[in-house]
Amino acid sequence: MRWLGLVVLAIVAVIAAVFLWLRSVPAPGGTILAHGLSAPVTVERDRFGIPTITAANERDAAFAVGYLHASERLFQMDLMRHIGAGRISEWSGGATLGIDRFTRTLGIYGTAEAQYQALPPDGRAVLDAYADGVNDWIEHRTTALPPEYYLLGVRPEPWRPADSLVWGKLMSLQLAGNFRNELFRARLLQHLKPEDLDVLYPPYPKDAPVPTGDTAALLKAMPLDAIYAALPDLVGPIYASNNWVVDGKHTVSGKPMLANDPHLGLDAPGIWYLAHIITPDMDVAGVTAPSVPYVVLGHNARIAWGFTTTTGDVEDCFIEKIDPNDPNKYLTPDGSAPFATRAEKILVRRGEPVTITVRTTRHGPVISDLGEDYAKPAPQGTVLALQATWLAIDDRSPEALRGIDRAQNWDQFRDALKLFAAPEQNMVYADIDGNIGFIAPARIPIRAKGDGFIPSPGWSGDYDWKGFIPFDELPMAYNPASGRIVTANNKIVPDSYPYFISREWDYPNRAERIAQLLAAKDKFAPDDFAAIQADTLSLMAKDLIPLMTQFSPAAARDQGAIDRLKDWDFHMGRDQVEPLIFVAWLRELTRELFEPKLGKELNRFWSPPHPLVVRSILTEHRDWCVAEGGAAGDCPALLALSLHRALDDLAKRYGDDMATWHWGRAHRARFINQFWSKVPVVGGWFAFDLPTDGGSDTVNRGEMSYANDEPFADDHGPGLRTIVDLAAPERARFLIAPGQSASPLSPHYADLATRWRDFAWLEFGASPAEPTIHLVPAP
Repeated sequence: MRWLGLVVLAIVAVIAAVFLWLRSVPAPGGTILAHGLSAPVTVERDRFGIPTITAANERDAAFAVGYLHASERLFQMDLMRHIGAGRISEWSGGATLGIDRFTRTLGIYGTAEAQYQALPPDGRAVLDAYADGVNDWIEHRTTALPPEYYLLGVRPEPWRPADSLVWGKLMSLQLAGNFRNELFRARLLQHLKPEDLDVLYPPYPKDAPVPTGDTAALLKAMPLDAIYAALPDLVGPIYASNNWVVDGKHTVSGKPMLANDPHLGLDAPGIWYLAHIITPDMDVAGVTAPSVPYVVLGHNARIAWGFTTTTGDVEDCFIEKIDPNDPNKYLTPDGSAPFATRAEKILVRRGEPVTITVRTTRHGPVISDLGEDYAKPAPQGTVLALQATWLAIDDRSPEALRGIDRAQNWDQFRDALKLFAAPEQNMVYADIDGNIGFIAPARIPIRAKGDGFIPSPGWSGDYDWKGFIPFDELPMAYNPASGRIVTANNKIVPDSYPYFISREWDYPNRAERIAQLLAAKDKFAPDDFAAIQADTLSLMAKDLIPLMTQFSPAAARDQGAIDRLKDWDFHMGRDQVEPLIFVAWLRELTRELFEPKLGKELNRFWSPPHPLVVRSILTEHRDWCVAEGGAAGDCPALLALSLHRALDDLAKRYGDDMATWHWGRAHRARFINQFWSKVPVVGGWFAFDLPTDGGSDTVNRGEMSYANDEPFADDHGPGLRTIVDLAAPERARFLIAPGQSASPLSPHYADLATRWRDFAWLEFGASPAEPTIHLVPAP
């Protein structure tokens, strides 16, 4: 009867959680005494819970943003700061010790604390006010805490200004974390030939470094598998976004128009929180990120802006040689130097504390110690150190975001971005005076030698950073003659550009498709931009299908699939069958092509797809086509085998009737709560999904992970969409997913998900309002 007791216990737990959730949902309106305001603030929410905040000054507005974030997203914020501070094991136990060791080794929280101290007084004051707002809700709330706290048996600590800065560091880690790729390529070179790497990463520059001699031997001896395995999932690079802007000559209104849809992981709650903030000096609307007081993406009364990730290479791994005469020192161009060391004590729920020793070189923290014993890094002949621009304490990116919110013209926008360090973003701009622009700001290192493709020698200084690309020489455009600017993580500079930025540009399909659609019409209205954001044509499929279907399969079922693909219009619509056949086939084909050489490394390289690599194999490197029992170079045999296996897999998953294999059955946007998904019994109750259009390379993008149990699920996409016509910025369109609230019992937990999928746009203040909240200074 033990099972009955477990069921009863689960039911009781669910009832308790529901009760706490109901008590934790914030009241829709009323007068609230606020401890820390200088003047009253009004908060008017529309029927989707989207607030318009009217305050007497910037500091009071920041207080109100903090108060609202805490009331709707406190546990999400707290989880973020615990991850960034290397304290998540205090809640979850030893299972997350690796994450804490990683973030402690990088020193993320210490960097954020130093960054706060380096900000100017007015910048610190805004962060202080935001923290005051968060803490006022925590201390004087009239509702229960989110139930996660009760389940864990913990209470939220006071919010500190440095906690807000941790968000920016974690975003840099996700969006600019290409040192993971450096390590991956180094691992591949331990058992692949350099010419194999040329195929996997085309085009490989002829003067790019290939490890030889001493460096090659050191890389082969280094425990790269252990180091790589120690990197948590939050390490990027994660990118895929779209933005574009056109001038007034190309719009119906006669004013510039801007569109943006940044792509990140799809979770519940999502990363964004919509807000409109009004003070005597500022009128700004768009998305905030719970943890920070700024509008990150959006518009004010005069300008609009949008971001996509540049993929700029702002990190390098350096191989450091330990001094053979003193293991506490390492070699530099100027002789031997001592490691800087510090002890980090990690508290572990229901376990003994773990103390680690963190070593740092002139380049940065030693990440190879992550592959060693938890308590004591083992001395060895070499170590691997990480240098990253965003670990610098003089990073003033928060002030850049604050400056963007307040900028009134291109010059002020540009001046604000002189403070932006990381992660590098392609920022498009438009203003009510008719101007458009683009800039990719960041601290991009100038290397003495090499391009950071793989770990470089650190002892000689030959590969050191010699400075950063001067701001005025960063990629930039203002009122181009074409009247159009498009970015989608594609290459943004010509080959003649004098500095190295990256060689990890995303393939250009989305940017090319957006450019095609912009060239197809003379003038655009907001609905036209919305149609571009919703576009589902796959240039990848259009390019690869002719190459993949040049054979005649033996089985009638397989020929039927070929016939469907040949007649396909290459749109990735959720009601179509062909997208699922194509993606499943491409997945199986890439497995057959890469697994013989990559082995266990396949899962890391498998997705996102590599259409340029597949094309090059099918047309130039046919020796990679090796079907079971066949000769090298027989690509038709491998294509036939992979198609047959893909169709077998689809039949197993979705039944034998091919006509029912609609893309939307497999390609479903999954919104998973990162906490509750890990709780037994109830874990799946608070996740939800819905069928979506699009694929890996479409403008309406929905990325997948081929190695997952659900390899076609939509896990990564445009959590925000926005369109701003500068003829009427106040009528800007926005969409986020899944909703404003983190509470599953709130009406605003997932009320925007279907609207987001179907492009049912929102405008600030355009829907019926909920009761007003009046925040008044406490006596």
